[in-house]
Amino acid sequence: MDPWTPLIAVHVIAASYVLVLGPVNIFRRRRDRIHKIIGFTWVTAIVTTCVLSFWIRDEGHFTWLHGLSLFTLTTVSLGVFSAVRGNIPAHRGNMIGSYTGTLIAFGFAAAIPGRRIPELISTEPATVVFIAALILVTAMAFVFTLRRTVPAARAAPRPRVHGA
Repeated sequence: MDPWTPLIAVHVIAASYVLVLGPVNIFRRRRDRIHKIIGFTWVTAIVTTCVLSFWIRDEGHFTWLHGLSLFTLTTVSLGVFSAVRGNIPAHRGNMIGSYTGTLIAFGFAAAIPGRRIPELISTEPATVVFIAALILVTAMAFVFTLRRTVPAARAAPRPRVHGA
């Protein structure tokens, strides 16, 4: 197995933010500016994760996980286009589906012996705990900062009716 490289580290960090930020937007009640900012960040992280995956190969070959990356890039793109067009049910379905695919990929990456994550967990568990805590804390700080600094959306002004 190849050593950890900056490419693999960025891939893992971006995927970790995808895993952490996904439920924040899925389970938030309000679909406001904060939702859009977190969503933009999440899309950036998932696209980074998927694109970088194409340079991470098993003995020089693509695997089914690369197919999942292609599929995820497609569904995320459809989700963004759906949101822009106002088709919220399609947006929701594509984004939740993309998140679910990420969970599946993570499950396999973490469970299959011989891959980097199980190897790191068995050889350096303190590092894994530290990195996981760092990702959780920074993601939480990001969300709480948005909640405190992004102004609430104002209600649209009521149109004036002349002569009424």
